[in-house]
Amino acid sequence: MKPKIKEWLKRYLPAEALSLLATLVAAWLAWHGTGSRVTAALAGTWSGNVAYFGYILASDVYRTHQQGFALGKPYTTNTLLKNVRALAVEFGMAELADSFLIRPALMYYLPLWLGSFSGGILLAKALADVTFYVPAIISYELSKNRLRKFH
Repeated sequence: MKPKIKEWLKRYLPAEALSLLATLVAAWLAWHGTGSRVTAALAGTWSGNVAYFGYILASDVYRTHQQGFALGKPYTTNTLLKNVRALAVEFGMAELADSFLIRPALMYYLPLWLGSFSGGILLAKALADVTFYVPAIISYELSKNRLRKFH
């Protein structure tokens, strides 16, 4: 199990750190710019998503490009589409529930319930991450051998 946990941490932790920063900054800017909790919740959710998935896709593209280069094969549009398909399978179901329901709701209500905007956003992110990672990791493991063979 330790090798799996190390693999998951290597894959997800840098993206999580970038997502956390983007979530906090966007939610804070939206809250202070509009005074709207809805806007802050949505800005935090979607900014975190862009940072997270941008990093994951960039690292997958880089890794796939390096593998192809070592084999003397070019990185093509078809290879990019395979990278995107693998990410859609890995994150699709988890992301739909997370982005459209769980995370925005938690980011809206937890700051109210805790009486602390930053504390509520951090706790919301942590709780939403649990409901996100369980199905995402299961999908990643199930699709790894089939969808991540690019060359």
